[in-house]
Amino acid sequence: MKIGFLIIDMQKLFLQEQNEVLNVERACEYINYVAKLIRSKNQLVVHIQDMEQANEVSSDLLSIIPQIKVDKEDIRITKEESNAFWNTELEQILKENDIDLVILSGFAAEHCVLFTYNGAMERGFKPVILQNGILSTKSDVITQTYRDRNIISHPVIPFLV
Repeated sequence: MKIGFLIIDMQKLFLQEQNEVLNVERACEYINYVAKLIRSKNQLVVHIQDMEQANEVSSDLLSIIPQIKVDKEDIRITKEESNAFWNTELEQILKENDIDLVILSGFAAEHCVLFTYNGAMERGFKPVILQNGILSTKSDVITQTYRDRNIISHPVIPFLV
């Protein structure tokens, strides 16, 4: 099975002021663990960066937070819509790499993560959300997301790769 691991909008603009409130460190720990595992099995890691406010903020604020480890082999995609498949090369990249399962992580659970999850499903991929790997500014959203969508916990992933 070929896996694509999407790390969505883990950017300074959204998270630097929310670090302790959202427990960013904990989510990054799970995201980095899974990314390292995925890379070690020659699977695909994709960092997705929201550029909607590119004209309004500094490029530094649009960068990925330092807690997320980015490898030189990882793919980076920029987007201007909530669904990372919309007007980007994400679908083509996943298909070129024969990806079946798409694991999603990042910020915000109720916006870009959910819209990208739905976009993956609409395009025939099998999407799952990484348990403990999503963030939201709304306290009840993560519980609802886990209840309403397919999730995967990190101990299962080694058996899939």
